[in-house]
Amino acid sequence: MPSGKKFVGLDVHQDTIAIAVAEEGREKEVRFFGTIANTAESLRTALAQIGKGGSELRVCYESGPCGFVIYRYLAKIGIECMVISPSSMPRRPNDRVKTDRRDAQTLARLLRAGELVAVWVPDEAHEAIRDVVRAHRQAKQDLAAAKTTLKSFLLRHDRRFPGKAIWGGLHWRWLAEQVFPFPHQQFVFEEYKRRIHELEGRCKRLEQVLAEALEDWPLAPIVMALQALRGIKLIAAATLVAEIGDLHRFDSPKQLMAWIGLVPAEYSSGKRIKRGEITRAGNAAARSMLIESAWHYRFPAREGRALRERNGSIPDNIRAIAWKAQVRLCGKYRRLASAGKQTVKVVTAVARELVGFIWDIARNTPLAAMEPRR
Repeated sequence: MPSGKKFVGLDVHQDTIAIAVAEEGREKEVRFFGTIANTAESLRTALAQIGKGGSELRVCYESGPCGFVIYRYLAKIGIECMVISPSSMPRRPNDRVKTDRRDAQTLARLLRAGELVAVWVPDEAHEAIRDVVRAHRQAKQDLAAAKTTLKSFLLRHDRRFPGKAIWGGLHWRWLAEQVFPFPHQQFVFEEYKRRIHELEGRCKRLEQVLAEALEDWPLAPIVMALQALRGIKLIAAATLVAEIGDLHRFDSPKQLMAWIGLVPAEYSSGKRIKRGEITRAGNAAARSMLIESAWHYRFPAREGRALRERNGSIPDNIRAIAWKAQVRLCGKYRRLASAGKQTVKVVTAVARELVGFIWDIARNTPLAAMEPRR
């Protein structure tokens, strides 16, 4: 006969796992099991010892740099596991003692009390797409840093491009004409240019790999459908779906807005109501991509050639939602801007409402109804 449930908290690190166990019943003490090596065999042995006698085990740990390897391993051997966000862990303001032992015990106790909320765990195929998206984002950030470094170098030596648009053909021809008095200084300049070319090539290669990977991805129809929206091309759409996951799991657009962290923080008590900046909870990459896309709505609503080409294979009902979004969001931007609101607040408000249209498009996109565009 099973001897009840046992709730297991894991404080996971690169080389070790601290384990604590809470038996069923709030009056039972949470005990520290010990610290083991972070290997599948060590974890299996420890859990087998904890569950001796037929106890049903429920395990939880915080998401972190070790990823979801433990979650997938426990699912494979039939043990229920929950992964939680570190930011969702309740902390006492006066608690200044933090150890692996205490963290594991806190996890076990809160899991037993039912006070933890699980994060959505992607499958391996989804995580592979996310890896490509994040690699591309990192390459773009490195490219922007490399360009800034070169511009700073030129400014230090009072080399100013006479034209307006930089990084175009005229600008690169002007860069090729720059000569510095010392050979080693010229070498540094050439290395800066070479670094930019290398990173541009890396970005293009990653974009091509991402487009190929999307062809067989189950969520590819949503990626294609989101490109009907103004300001959302392939990279932006893939980033949103890869970072957010399956948008069908959100019951309402407000729930998705809160998950991304685009809703205002609130500190209200009694008759006093105070709302502050956005919470910035959830996924920072998805939030940043939405802010970037929202900037496109500062111009009047129109459907240019590039947008029409992207919309070629998208169903009419999705295109209708995208056009409704464009009309509404462009009007919202003009209305708020003319009222004297700060530009950054206007863009944030547009991004928050854009989330609602993204949710609506995902809801109206059956995952088997559209063929990925090749």
